[in-house]
Amino acid sequence: MLMHFTPISSILEGKETGKQVLIRGWVYRKRSSGGMHFVVIRDSSGVIQCAVKKDAVSEKAFGDAEKTFIESSITCAGTVSEDKRAPGGFEIKATDFSLVYLGEPFPIAKDQSVEFLLDTRHLWLRSQRLTNIMKARDYLTRYLREFLFSNDFWELSPPIITRAGCEGGSTLFNVDYFGEQAYLTQSGQLYNEAFITSHEKVFILAPSFRAEPSRTVRHLCEYWHLEPEMAWVDNEGNMKVQEEMISYVCQKLAKERADLLKSLGRNPDDLLAVKPPFPRMSYLDACDKLEGMGLKMERGKDFGADEEAALTKGLKTPLFVHHYPKGAKAFYMREDPEQKGYVLCADLLAPEGHGEVIGGSERIWDLSELQKRMKEEKLEEKDYQWYVDLRRYGSVPHSGFGLGIERLVKWTLNLDHIRDAIPFPRVLNRVYP
Repeated sequence: MLMHFTPISSILEGKETGKQVLIRGWVYRKRSSGGMHFVVIRDSSGVIQCAVKKDAVSEKAFGDAEKTFIESSITCAGTVSEDKRAPGGFEIKATDFSLVYLGEPFPIAKDQSVEFLLDTRHLWLRSQRLTNIMKARDYLTRYLREFLFSNDFWELSPPIITRAGCEGGSTLFNVDYFGEQAYLTQSGQLYNEAFITSHEKVFILAPSFRAEPSRTVRHLCEYWHLEPEMAWVDNEGNMKVQEEMISYVCQKLAKERADLLKSLGRNPDDLLAVKPPFPRMSYLDACDKLEGMGLKMERGKDFGADEEAALTKGLKTPLFVHHYPKGAKAFYMREDPEQKGYVLCADLLAPEGHGEVIGGSERIWDLSELQKRMKEEKLEEKDYQWYVDLRRYGSVPHSGFGLGIERLVKWTLNLDHIRDAIPFPRVLNRVYP
């Protein structure tokens, strides 16, 4: 364990050519030809071919190479040489090869069904595609945090079990909390609003849960939710933060991880085009546009996937749609005093048919206005007493938004389905593994 092992990425970068190296990892592919075994090895940083020649290694080493299965764990020592025919353009000419754990024949082969791959998700996560998606997800999350920290936000933590619904009771997961009714959180936003009077600019990154009986390519029952909240910020300022943040992560991913994007079939230039300011369109103008395109739109309702795709068709950047009808949005969104019946909110719709990735608004910060709105929505004030109290003591204008991490990953990588944007997807018909 104390021996020095070389990351495969260091070899693929040309830093070890002609040198003796020792690598460790798992068998990714294998083929044999006479007295030679070509074993492709992967570690967390990349894949490389090892040529194990019978007369260049010990009998035991050659035997270990011969009996390996895909996903057997191994170590391999040898000399690095450049070979354009090999994966990644480099090869290790083995001087030693050793099995760490043989294991059993790997159950996943080519052309498996989607359901089988979901049943064996714990193993399928080892595939190069999912490995690279999870790497890109990690980078996106890092960049989001970088942006927020560089703009003086504080990261704080909300509860996951709550008595208060945030987005409506129909999509709440019930929890028996020692005989008391509770729920898995739909959003940490309400608790975020408690933080702003002490920290002013805060964010949380935590799981949220929605009991939505939906089978679309962009819905999950459990997802990761980035939720910034800002004191002294109005709806226009809220949109400005969003477009600057999205542009920051897209630019950085395209510039610093271009090879990763290309490996997933995403052109980095697509993300380099994502620059503020993003176009803006009111809800009413959006309805007019959709009707002009021949799509039926019931005014007063939120947009569906087809409408969102139509609105962003041909765009290279996301689109803000703002000022939705009050009845289509959550109770905490502030009504525009200059446009009654419409709230100071905006949804950010990603291009290429990926739809909404962010929902944000200016919050109701006046006590009487909040109480009136809650009565309209038939919400029991006693269930939200602490939230109402925030308006009694030192309330200020404030805004915030929620970004679904998986939706951001789906769009930036141009994935077909949101289930591949999270390691273990929870959808309507799946809670295993």
